[in-house]
Amino acid sequence: MKFNQTTLDKLESILEESGYVVRYERGTFQSGYCILEQKKVVVLNKFLSTEGRINTVVDLVPQVQIHFDSLTAESQKLYEEVMTLAAARQAEQE
Repeated sequence: MKFNQTTLDKLESILEESGYVVRYERGTFQSGYCILEQKKVVVLNKFLSTEGRINTVVDLVPQVQIHFDSLTAESQKLYEEVMTLAAARQAEQE
């Protein structure tokens, strides 16, 4: 996975296609993000680099409710890639 703005935009579109609003704000986020479940808002730390933002979204996607059928074909492919990457990261930690 490339760490550039295009990749970040595609990752954000996965969240947006599932009804989440992605916002960048400053604050003291322990993990780089905050999820407001009732309002379906994802708040990311705006001071993170592009690579940090991508890694944060990759960690975040498995934790939120994504409607796979509502994603575009391109987003579905990226979503599957993210889930595979997240599973690999989880296996490394165990």
